[in-house]
Amino acid sequence: EVQLVESGGGLVQPGGSLRLSCAASGFTFSSSAMSWARQAPGKGLEWVSGIYSDGSTYYADSMKGRFTISRDNAKNTVYLQMNSLKPEDTAVYYCATTKDDDLLLLFRLCVSLHCNASDAWGQGTLVTVSS
Repeated sequence: EVQLVESGGGLVQPGGSLRLSCAASGFTFSSSAMSWARQAPGKGLEWVSGIYSDGSTYYADSMKGRFTISRDNAKNTVYLQMNSLKPEDTAVYYCATTKDDDLLLLFRLCVSLHCNASDAWGQGTLVTVSS
């Protein structure tokens, strides 16, 4: 059974940092692309970043500069380092797995996690940026 478990969310002040983790199991992590998406209260899904099986990365234009995605294949874990957080970063953050060939499709076509290009996703972790 494929499982993705996000952690690391919480309350942080504007300008602060958080590192989210997503622990994966039930599939060949090292051969899979991974991605992060978020959904703010009352808004649609927004894809944040993705990382290919070879470690190369992709970021949505609006996410470049403050967010960094990385992976540790030995731990079957993908990370999202978030710096200089703003109140508008408040959202539930989800990780998802897909094939390398489908990673860009997530960003271009998928308006929800329930998308053909997304193989599985976690339950999400809430990030609240507030003073």
